[in-house]
Amino acid sequence: MNTLTRRLYAARAQQGQGTARSVPAASASATAAPLRPAAASHGSDPLAAYRSITREPYWRPVADEVALYEAAYAVRMPMMLKGPTGCGKTRFVEYMAWKLGKPLITVACHEDMTASDLVGRFLLDAQGTRWQDGPLALAARHGAICYLDEVVEARQDTTVVIHPLTDKRRMLPLEKKGEVIEAHPDFQLVISFNPGYQSLMKDLKQSTKQRFGALDFDYPEQEVEAEIVAHESGVDRETASKLVHIAERARNLKGHGLDEGISTRMLIHAGSLIAQGVPALSACRMALVRPITDDADMRDALDAAVTTYF
Repeated sequence: MNTLTRRLYAARAQQGQGTARSVPAASASATAAPLRPAAASHGSDPLAAYRSITREPYWRPVADEVALYEAAYAVRMPMMLKGPTGCGKTRFVEYMAWKLGKPLITVACHEDMTASDLVGRFLLDAQGTRWQDGPLALAARHGAICYLDEVVEARQDTTVVIHPLTDKRRMLPLEKKGEVIEAHPDFQLVISFNPGYQSLMKDLKQSTKQRFGALDFDYPEQEVEAEIVAHESGVDRETASKLVHIAERARNLKGHGLDEGISTRMLIHAGSLIAQGVPALSACRMALVRPITDDADMRDALDAAVTTYF
């Protein structure tokens, strides 16, 4: 064992809790740091932290998406949710997890995420070396819905690890541990991404896409979106309708000065401010206009749209 490893063991031992005794660096050895399993959390239920959706999340169906998802879950089909930002993809997964009574593990994907972040890694502490399941392994081992949000943001060499879980094998190899997890019967994998952000350098491989069923999401019709905004923000229906009209004018500018239009999420933010007594013009500028563009001319055009209704 080299000097650096001895120092690591000694430092970890000194940081132990309570009356844990330090392990002299000179005596640290392979037998002093045995491999042990990850400590069980939340008593006997390793998914206790992911059973937090105890109240029904608000979801306003716009088509047959609920029935289709239920059918997909019945056969444990991996699902892919596609749609613009802020249109309700994450809320839909939360609602379906509640409706099905299943724990939900959500992972926000990013470009620095590694395969180990998903499947797990060995950790070193005062008691030795232990294996810590990643969120994907935890869901597969114990039977949860694993939701990879904006999966296209992750590197392709990272997302490849989901392949064995998304075909008839339904297994997850843990190469570093020398173990293969047979997916729990309740396990399902769900991914989401915004097709508007796709490019030649940032897209899912066809070998990945074709392993999933897909549901398309978009911003709802005017009346439905106004109903959602009024319910979620607490503003009256008339004000919610005005906010939706502003959003539609902004969405028409996508690709003509705006990368993205005003989302339903942003409308709820604006409505929430108005419900708190913030003047409508100020609330719209703060929650709708300023976040989506820094271009002075585009801001003027959006401000003009706001003043048309408020």
